[in-house]
Amino acid sequence: MVKVKMNVQTAYHGDLLREGKVYEIDEETAKRWIAGKIADEVKEKNN
Repeated sequence: MVKVKMNVQTAYHGDLLREGKVYEIDEETAKRWIAGKIADEVKEKNN
């Protein structure tokens, strides 16, 4: 699973994903969305 911040609002598996919010989605979908500028990957900070 990959955390992404949405650049647009979209529906995904019956859920509404809102622009500007962070969601955890499967890696294959995340790669497509990042490539298509639909979402940006969120880097986790581990202290």
